[in-house]
Amino acid sequence: MKSRQRGMTLLGIVTILLILGVAVYAGLRLVPVFLEYMEVSRALEAVKDEHSAIDTSSAMIRNSLERRWDVEDINGIGWKEIEIAKTSEGFQVTADYEVESPFIANVSLLTKFNKSVVIPQ
Repeated sequence: MKSRQRGMTLLGIVTILLILGVAVYAGLRLVPVFLEYMEVSRALEAVKDEHSAIDTSSAMIRNSLERRWDVEDINGIGWKEIEIAKTSEGFQVTADYEVESPFIANVSLLTKFNKSVVIPQ
């Protein structure tokens, strides 16, 4: 009677561990980027809440963003790079940016973010 081998080989285990290791490393490199995006999102929502109840202007919105960027220590996008456009509903504040994170050697991870809020007049 022939015995059949069951289970994984050492090469199979090493391959799976290597793939999982690369995925975990990519996650570790991207977590700070996503946390900073959440801070940008929170800052835009807070500015929206702050300026919804008052008669506001583009300069006042930029001033509020500058203060929040300093407090939150946001570096992925500058407060000057935020687009503020006057619309029929009020002011549309948009953060549209990309963050490039170094990964392995000359390989980088590029993440694109777009957050927009409308501040009513």
